[in-house]
Parts: sequence; C-alpha cells; structure tokens
Amino acid sequence: MQRLNGLRLAVCLLLVLATTACDGPWNNPYPDAESENAIYYSSFRESPRHLDPARSYATDEASFTGAIYEPPLQYHYLKRPYTLIPATATEVPEPQYLDAEGEPLPADTPPEDVATSVYTIELEPGIRYQPHPAFAKDDVGKPRYRDLTEAEMAGITSPAAFEHQGTRELHARDYVHEIKRLASPEVNSPIFGLMSAHIAGLGDLRERLEAARKQLAPGESLDLTAFDFEGAKVVDEHTYEIRVDGVYPQLRYWLALAFFAPVAPEVTRFYDQPALKAKNITLDTFPVGTGAYMLTENNPNRRMVMTANPNFHGQRYPSEGEPGDREAGLLADAGKPLPFIQRAVYSREKESIPYWNKFLQGYYDTSGISDDAFGQAIRIDAEGNPHLTRTMTERGMDLATTVLPGIYYLGFNMNDDVVGGRDASGLKLRQAISIAVDLESYIPLFLNGRGIVAQGPIPPGLFGYEDGRAGMNPVVYDWVDGEPQRKSIEAARKLLAEAGYPNGIDPDTGQSLLVNIDTPATGPEFKTQMDWMRQQFDQLGIQLVVRATTWPRFQQKIAEGNTQIYFGSGWMADYPDPENFLSQLYGPNGTAEHSGSNYANYDNPEYDALFREMRNMENGPERQAVIDEMLAMVRRDAPWYWGFFPRQYSVYHQWLHNTKPNGMLQSSLKYLRLDADLRAEKRREWNDPVIWPVALGLLSLALALAPGLWIYRRRERGAVRRTDRG
Repeated sequence: MQRLNGLRLAVCLLLVLATTACDGPWNNPYPDAESENAIYYSSFRESPRHLDPARSYATDEASFTGAIYEPPLQYHYLKRPYTLIPATATEVPEPQYLDAEGEPLPADTPPEDVATSVYTIELEPGIRYQPHPAFAKDDVGKPRYRDLTEAEMAGITSPAAFEHQGTRELHARDYVHEIKRLASPEVNSPIFGLMSAHIAGLGDLRERLEAARKQLAPGESLDLTAFDFEGAKVVDEHTYEIRVDGVYPQLRYWLALAFFAPVAPEVTRFYDQPALKAKNITLDTFPVGTGAYMLTENNPNRRMVMTANPNFHGQRYPSEGEPGDREAGLLADAGKPLPFIQRAVYSREKESIPYWNKFLQGYYDTSGISDDAFGQAIRIDAEGNPHLTRTMTERGMDLATTVLPGIYYLGFNMNDDVVGGRDASGLKLRQAISIAVDLESYIPLFLNGRGIVAQGPIPPGLFGYEDGRAGMNPVVYDWVDGEPQRKSIEAARKLLAEAGYPNGIDPDTGQSLLVNIDTPATGPEFKTQMDWMRQQFDQLGIQLVVRATTWPRFQQKIAEGNTQIYFGSGWMADYPDPENFLSQLYGPNGTAEHSGSNYANYDNPEYDALFREMRNMENGPERQAVIDEMLAMVRRDAPWYWGFFPRQYSVYHQWLHNTKPNGMLQSSLKYLRLDADLRAEKRREWNDPVIWPVALGLLSLALALAPGLWIYRRRERGAVRRTDRG
C-alpha cells in the first residue's frame, strides 16, 4: 500500500508540473495579468535625476520627458535630414525682423542690420493637460489641494493617489511661464547662460528674480506670474511671442526641446507645498504635460511606468517619409491616431548581460548591442556591412543601424608649447599624428565597426556635411580609386621632420619626443586601447605617456588647460545644425579663458569671423561655401584628430512595428505599435520549461524511497503487534 502511495506522490507532482507549465513561462518577470496586454517593455540603467523640463539635460531622462512634455515643435519621425514640424503649434514660426526703432524689416535683411527677431507661436486650440490634482477644483472653482498639511498627505506617495484629478486647456501663458523658469534662481536651468545671450531681457529677469528672492520669507517661493519681461509675452490665449536680440536662427531647434515645453503655474504652485516636498513629490519626480504619456509610477530603484494620457489631443502617424520607408512597412499606420501603445514599463537594469538575456527571452521589446553580445547578434560580411546572425534571424528579429549626430575625437590643447600653436612646428606635428593614428583599424578592433571615420566636425545628416571627395580631409587622406585613402606613414614622418622632430627626436633633449595624453577611461579594455594608441605614436618615434584619471579630475585638467592631448571627449547634437558643432572650435568658447566648451582652446580670428557670419545664415549654397572655408581651416590647423561618428545598432523583436532610429527625437514611444498576441506566443515558445528531467528525477526518487517506506511501515506494524501481545 505504501509503495503505491509513493507512486501516487510522483504522479501528483508530475501533474502539478504539467498544469503549471500550461499557465505560461516560469521565468516571466512580469505579473500574469500583464501577459497578453499591449505593454511596451524597456529599461533604464541610472535613476533619472531631473524630470523638470527646465532642468533635465541628460539622454536617459529624455525617454521620459520627451514622451510627457510637448514643446511647440517636434522633428518629423521619418524624414531625413531631420525636419522640424509643428507639435502644439499650428506651424513652424518664421522670424519677423525689426530695426532699432522696432520697425519691421524685410526677411532678406543682413543680420548685422537686425536689432530684434520676433518669433510668434500660435497654438492649436483644444489641447489639454493630463489628469492631475494641481488642476482639481472644489465646488466654488477654487484649487482643491492648496496648503496641504502633513496629516492630509498620509498614505499619499504620488499625485495619482489624490482622490480628485483635474485638467484644463493648454494656454500660451504656460509656455511663457516656462521661459521665465529658465531664469529662475530656484530652478538653475543648465541652458540659462546660453539663452540669456539670445532671448531679450532674460539676463535682466534673472537679476530681478534674485533680488525678489532675498525678500521672501523662509520656505516661500517666487511667483513668476508677477514678473513680465520683453523676451516672452502672451499675445492672446493661444498665441505668444519670443524676442531674440539680433538674429538667432537656431532658436527654432530649441523650440523642439523640453526646455521650451509648457509648465502651468498651477503645477508649480501645487508642487511648492512643503507637505509635498517632504515626500519628494515634485516636478522633478512627477512631471505634468500634454504629451502622449504620463508618468504613473516612479520607483527609480526598481521601475517606472508611463500610461497613455487620456486627454492627448490626437496627433496622427506620419503619412509620408523618405524613399524606402513604405517598402519597409513604416507607413502601414499612416494617418492613424497616436499613441498605439497604452502602457510602457521601464525596469532598472544595472548590467547589460541580464538585460540582453531577458531580451532574447522576449521580455524586452528592443535592445542595443553591448560588446559582450556583439558576436552573438551580429555578423559582418566581406564588404564590412553588419547583418544579424542566424540565431537572431530565426527568431524574426530586425536590425536597424544609424549614425548618431555626434562625434568622438582626440583633441590637442592649442595652448601647449609643444603640440599647440599655429606655427609650423605645432601644426605639422598635429598633422603627422593625425595621419599616423589609424582609425580605420581602431573602429573594427574596439568598436566592432560601430563608427564612421570623421573627416571633419559635422556629422552625417546635418547641413554642411559632404560625402565623397568634396567632404574628404586632404591633410590626412588622398583620393584613390573613388575613395579616401589614408596617407602613408612616410608622409607623416616627413611632416614630423618639418615640425623639427626628425625620426621623432626632440632636438632639445636628443631623446624621443615625449607627449602626454589625458583620459578618464579605466579598466582592462582601456589598457588595450591605450597600448594600441602607443603603437600608433611609436611609428613616429614619439613616446606617449598615458595619464588616466577620474572623470572629475579629467574635467578639472581640461578646465585649467593642463593637458597636451586629451582622449575621451565627444559632442552629441543639441539640435541638427552645423553651428552646434562648429561652435566647439569658436575662440570665445575656449575652456581655459572663457569656461566654454572649446576644450582644444582653438583660437583662429579668421575662423571666428566666419563662424559669426555662418551662424546667422539660413541653409543654402552661401552658407555651405562659408562652412567649407571654415572646414578647410580646421583641417589644416588640426586642433582635433577628427575621430569618428558613432553608429548605433538596435535590434527589435518581430512584434514591434514602426521602428526607425531618429537621433534627434527625444522619444519615439508614441509612434511604436506592437502585437501582444505574437509576443505572448513567442515567449511561450522560447521559454517553454523542459520538465521531463525534473519529472524523471522525482519519479526515480519516489521509486527509490518506496521500498524503504514499505519496510519501515512493515516493521512499524510488527512492533505494534508485539506490543498488543504483551
């Protein structure tokens, strides 16, 4: 009888295993209730520091702020080059030029004759904010949640926990309020310095706000609605204007960034309450916008959740793109209302390998490719083109690659006595090094091919970039058989001798020329890269000394001008205009003297004059001619070794649609669509538990235990009989 009980136990366990397996994958990290829903799954590595649009300036924060806030303009999702289109505005504004007396000027007026540029932005009516307690009102129309006490906040951990939620229509004054916030000393916006140089009266507003702040009682906040300034004014309920000193065409690009998104005065008043601040419920943790999504859960150590805004005003998926988009299925949803996905869950993943494994199991919808996973995901053909491996294609995955609007480079400190200066010695030394450091081998060795050798500072996709022979750097390359070919090491050695260092010998010491390179990079991979870099300099007979340090120390050395060569710096576009990159070599932006972003401290009066002319020009042949002249100067002077433009690889599961990388778009979430049924099917297929080894083990265990149990029970019954006879 006991032997049969053991067998029955094994059979029961097998039935339990089989029944459980039918419910879905055992390794699913998400609740069962989410299994079949159209929820987008992604991740974040570092907790967002700022979600306040006036303060947020980090790439990892943009995936949230870009989905929640709506500046007046946005970038077309599909078109390339990057194209500005309206978001909440009715059209992309054109500036009205005024003279010193405020009289209108023709559109073709030379920039030097323009005193003020006026941008008038008209908003689409009917746009409404997401539901939020800041807009909730009582029966007599007054704000319901004012002067909240600690007791009233008991049990409340987010704005969604308030019983009453409200909304209202978007007004022009909300945009003006946000522009004022850029000047507020309580906000400390990272773009105040730049914007105060262009938006009329913004610097003066900052001084007035600082003075008013000193008069406030402890805990009291500035009421920005009490301050007017000439740079941003409300025209009517749906119209406002921005005034710029002189000419600044790049303002339109800034109008597509969250810095210029609307923030309602009711929202800042709501979050200014001490009872809310005590619970870290602020605009930095729970943003409020009119965008397609709203942040409904913020647990920065675990996960963040965005939910579709029920009040979103109904933008539609683009009906046109660039050649090839229709064939790629990117116009299948043309004209349909956005967004398609109703919920997005972002889980915190600190390491790339766990993320990649979950992606392969179908628990994340898209992924980049780390160095650890590159060989598993990508194969490179004979022409150097990337393709997915068979493992990836068998799972129906898609690969998208794009060159990001950014550059990584090796820089020379132009203030240094050896590698700097614009005399023949420093110039030809930099040119020689530029030829010798072979990036054509660096990119496949250390980047798995994820980069394009740069011929200048302007990335592909931006006006001013030219491909082919016209865009080649003739100092470093020759045009051979229809493509650029790096000059020989003999050419570099000749330049080195002309610089005064024949065979790399420093005439002052009689020894190999010694130069220092500063970098914030660390770790085993960094050591390999620096060994490679030393080999490049060895070809010239130059001894390279690597000075690795922490990022803060590296930044300090750059700021002090205490470097010769530096490596580990780059620049990603704030907006797709060549001015954003050419400004990194503008003399008045020099780091050492002006605390600007010109780390090389390049100072060329001719270049600076052309830069001032170029930055105020509209795109066209005349502007291209000026840019070409500037590029010729910096290629000759070589303040940077031009480095590479980063190429991004992204892999998507077959159930995710409308995937097209956009280097300028802060968030593409509202355009994505997914097939939840297909995802659930593939998750079950890829994660179906193999239970027969476990079942066999349990059965074997039961059979092994059964004889022992039977003997034990037999002895037990015998002992009972002897006791009874006694």
